[in-house]
Amino acid sequence: MTSTQDDQPTGVPAPAPVGPLRDLMYGHIHASALRAVVEHKIADLLADGPRTAEELADRSGTRADPLRRVLRLLAARGLFHEEDGAFTLTDSGTALRTDVPGSQHAPVLMFTDEMFRRAAAGIPGAVRSGEPGFDAAYGCSFFDHLAAAPDKSRLFDAAMTSRPGTVNAHITDGYPFPDSGKVVDVGGGRGGLLRDLLTRFPGLTGVLYDRPGTVAEHLLDAPELEGRWSTEGGDFFTAVPAGGDLYLLKNVLHDWADEDCLRILGAVRAAMTPGARLLVIDAVLPDDGTPHPALDLDIVMLMVLRGRERTAADFRMLLDSSGFRLNRIAETPSLSSLIEAEAV
Repeated sequence: MTSTQDDQPTGVPAPAPVGPLRDLMYGHIHASALRAVVEHKIADLLADGPRTAEELADRSGTRADPLRRVLRLLAARGLFHEEDGAFTLTDSGTALRTDVPGSQHAPVLMFTDEMFRRAAAGIPGAVRSGEPGFDAAYGCSFFDHLAAAPDKSRLFDAAMTSRPGTVNAHITDGYPFPDSGKVVDVGGGRGGLLRDLLTRFPGLTGVLYDRPGTVAEHLLDAPELEGRWSTEGGDFFTAVPAGGDLYLLKNVLHDWADEDCLRILGAVRAAMTPGARLLVIDAVLPDDGTPHPALDLDIVMLMVLRGRERTAADFRMLLDSSGFRLNRIAETPSLSSLIEAEAV
């Protein structure tokens, strides 16, 4: 007979609930199971409808029994559905396909990659030392590692580009972009946001600025954008392209410690002419401890980089110290908020 709380002797505290603790303890197991199905592109094999584990194994070069067990676990997490011995994709699981808008295939591969697993294992050390777990594991910074490992750099760029398309739509909908002028996207990756902005606002021109190897694989070469964009590779710690009417920093500042952010903002401020504005696109944490989805990302910053997710007061301090005035912060339905500032 299974005991219940009523069976506890009088005066003896009931056992603490372990459900949330179990989920945390087993988190790395779920992540590894997720990586297994993504590596073997199981979601792509389910695009046309249900398949048994035997059919999936035959098409993916895996073995049916262990694959079935992994899919069964992920079905319990809402990514697959099993019925009559066959598996189908749920709405959430569909994002694992490689051929859907906003595919999460590349982000899953990145966040479950060895470099992130080793960095996560270094969190206990990071709590003691304040140094990123990544640096302790690899003996160099994350971005230095990417510079020396082209395959990892491509994975990182692909993962950043694969964020849901609704994120850029929330940005373009959530801010009054001008009808004309030059937009300089600083640290803009391969240019997904700039491409969407130029498409949405045909009177704008744009400059994509990032590492030379990143901008070399830009996404801007579309017929409807011809003649309205350019790319430039460089180091945003030292200088950024001058002459822009609006400067963008999307998911850049959270990568860096305060002193590094001040250098980036200083370079942007030096490039700005009177009347130009800055739009920082980053998560803004509540200052009262209210749960926020960016808290996970804050720990990623702790384990991989020297950055952090920040509160509105944190951003105001950085901007005030760099010659900017914070005008407003607008929330969006996505993780990021829109922080507008102007030079003073």
